[in-house]
Amino acid sequence: MRSPWLNKLSVILGPRPPVSWLFLCVVSLLALITVFGSSSSSSFDSVTSTWVPENYKNYRRLKEQAAIDYFELRTLSSGASRQRELGFCGKERENYVPCYNVTANLLSGFKDGEEFDRHCEVVGQGKWCLIRPPKDYKTPLQWPAGRDVIWSGNVKITKDQFLSSGSMTKRMMLLEENQIAFQSDAGLTFDGVKDYSRQIAEMMGLGSDSEFLQAGVRTVLDIGCGFGSFGAHLVSIKLMALCIAGYEATGSQVQLALERGLPAMIGNFITRQLPYPSFSFDMVHCAQCGIPWDKKEGMLLIEVDRLLKPGGYFVLTSPKSKSHGSATGTKIRNMLTPLEQFPEKICWSLIAQQDETFIWQKTADSQCYSSRKQNDVPLCKGHDASYYQALSPCIIGPSSKRWIPRVSPEDFFEDLQGWKLALKNYWSLLTPLIFSDHPKRPGAEDPLPPFNMVRNVMDMNAHYGGLNAAFLEEKKSVWVMNVVPVTSRNMLPLILDRGFPGVLHDWCEPFPTYPRTYDMLHANGLLSHLSSERCSLMDLFVEMDRILRPEGWVVLYDKLGAIELARAHATQIRWGARVIDIQNGSDQRLLICQKPFLTK
Repeated sequence: MRSPWLNKLSVILGPRPPVSWLFLCVVSLLALITVFGSSSSSSFDSVTSTWVPENYKNYRRLKEQAAIDYFELRTLSSGASRQRELGFCGKERENYVPCYNVTANLLSGFKDGEEFDRHCEVVGQGKWCLIRPPKDYKTPLQWPAGRDVIWSGNVKITKDQFLSSGSMTKRMMLLEENQIAFQSDAGLTFDGVKDYSRQIAEMMGLGSDSEFLQAGVRTVLDIGCGFGSFGAHLVSIKLMALCIAGYEATGSQVQLALERGLPAMIGNFITRQLPYPSFSFDMVHCAQCGIPWDKKEGMLLIEVDRLLKPGGYFVLTSPKSKSHGSATGTKIRNMLTPLEQFPEKICWSLIAQQDETFIWQKTADSQCYSSRKQNDVPLCKGHDASYYQALSPCIIGPSSKRWIPRVSPEDFFEDLQGWKLALKNYWSLLTPLIFSDHPKRPGAEDPLPPFNMVRNVMDMNAHYGGLNAAFLEEKKSVWVMNVVPVTSRNMLPLILDRGFPGVLHDWCEPFPTYPRTYDMLHANGLLSHLSSERCSLMDLFVEMDRILRPEGWVVLYDKLGAIELARAHATQIRWGARVIDIQNGSDQRLLICQKPFLTK
């Protein structure tokens, strides 16, 4: 006799259930077993089962466990965690930099040097893929050893390029079997960077380069920086030196400088303004940088003038000419002749000349601007827009006052204290042990804390530059590229005035740098901010993966909805990811990610 339950089932399904229905039941049961059996290995594993540092214990509470369980069930029900992982790009993209495609630029009609400039609008979005490191890529050495020795397999430079390089900084390189070593100043007695820096200081009337800070020189823009040796020396004497150079497919100055752990980014003196506000730097330096300063009716020098603060210095070192009758000597004289006349038209004065080095100083006296002659460069009128705008034929005078956002000392102090605490918590989480499925580095064991070299840091939404200030307070051996999104409140003048490197950037576009150049990416509130823009969040994450080194870290702080979506994208690009409930009663969450060392 059948049970009442079976009788009811027969009424619903008939005397014999369809085979297809039975098959569906079996499949559904297996799926449930698989889902709940694998949930323990999800990226939302309970953090109580993982070792955590003591200084982060306040974040580990029962409430977090409940929140994580909720996130996991919600994510599983939506299927977000089962999205397909992205594939890898081909070998030809190992050193790919978007927006710098000369062939496409020429086909689009750009010419007269503009084809070498940045044009993100030319190349459309292709298929998403992840850029693999070169076959011989190795984890960079810890700072400061990594400043003087880098792995040759990490950068794209040929032996012929190395042997043919002839600038002052390039001559300081030694090529070994699988390393590139940069000579220190200690063994140099002639034409060394330290001697060169001291010469500049003496030409400025200083006793030595240790007096740069006393003379008001704290921030330096180094154009065409070779491979960063001058910048490395300036960093050693507590100056902020930012290297810029044009895009180079091989032998890149910017790529080698970043590999050494020095501030650098791609930037061209061709047809557009650089993405910095007016009055940003105390010194602009060019040593054999290859810029034709005598061309474009002086507009390249006008751009230098825009970037210089009143009283700032322009240092130009031209190539030496062994023969005054040579073609090189004639070319140099042709370039320097207008430089002897044009600076007076923009209120500069030549304060010193020694050998091939010239130093001009921009006046801080408004009298020069008010008593202009007819042939002098006119003063600009209107707003100073400096995000890749066309070069300007006018100069910024005293009437065009630089806008500085007002922040009270109390806000500064509160901001710094908050970031010091946040940094302490971030730093305690930068360990592979936070991920239960962290892949080991190929051929090596995980090193001791801090577990990998964290030297190059990018704050993608820098606000006041508080994270940078906290790193300095805690004496961490890092530098921070402070990025101010163009659609947010422009705090970049404030950041630069604090002596920190920074830049304006539109995060709907790729960042002007080479692959694998940053150890840590941080963003506070950026994802929510971009949700109202035209940007694709997946485009952003693929770009972050491009510029992040293998085993590099990502720290995102944002609203719950944005963090949930970010975690799903992190899974697609093969990052380890962990959501942290910070227990402050808000809907804000912390997402910690690490990019694995994957070669195939």
